[in-house]
Amino acid sequence: MSSTSQTVIPHHIAIVMDGNGRWATRRFLPRLAGHRQGVESLRRCVRACVARGVGVLTVFAFSSENWNRPADEVSGLMDLLAKALAREVPQLSRDGVRLHFVGEKSGLSDKVRDGLRQAEAATAGNGRLVLNVCFNYGGRWDIAQAAAALAARGEPITESSLHAAMGMAHVPDPDLLIRTGGEKRISNFLLWQAAYTELYFSDRLWPDFDEAALDEAIADYAARERRFGRTSEQLQAAPPDSLRA
Repeated sequence: MSSTSQTVIPHHIAIVMDGNGRWATRRFLPRLAGHRQGVESLRRCVRACVARGVGVLTVFAFSSENWNRPADEVSGLMDLLAKALAREVPQLSRDGVRLHFVGEKSGLSDKVRDGLRQAEAATAGNGRLVLNVCFNYGGRWDIAQAAAALAARGEPITESSLHAAMGMAHVPDPDLLIRTGGEKRISNFLLWQAAYTELYFSDRLWPDFDEAALDEAIADYAARERRFGRTSEQLQAAPPDSLRA
């Protein structure tokens, strides 16, 4: 990346990591092999984001709708998560990455929940990159659980209170949302938070999404004018810190 492009690196990148199963099927491999390769791609992406100065990376690892997939694939994904945590957390900690797991945890096994808690605790002191892993997550679930929490506390439901009760309240909204795999939809991901997010769709399947592909997405983002409802003339006159929705 050039020194000029460094000034327009998105602070928060979100990714729908789509195409693992198709990647495996095209190679006559079981779908789980694609998910394993997807973990390797995520490892590359995390390190690339750290190197490029991205502050927050949020990935859609397992949606609330994914429970409808074949039972052996779901079981394999849970096992893959447990093994990936045990293997990756020490290196993530050395790289300064702080883990957050966002999603409904009550539907997970005790083993998986314990693994998530331990990973968050082991990386809690890191500040170079926040890595949000959305697991058993859905955008509609996030809005509903936030509203329910406010109602249970007897608090008024406003835009600001609802935002503060959501699973992503600890980070600013995404600047750039990338979806791989050729599909052009966000599939119930960050519905509230993506209100003013720039969308980028890649035909590459997630296991093939490398550092060069990430740089292409960032370059596309850098060329856009983010107006947040304003006009171009207003943007030119406004202080940079005021340009938010």
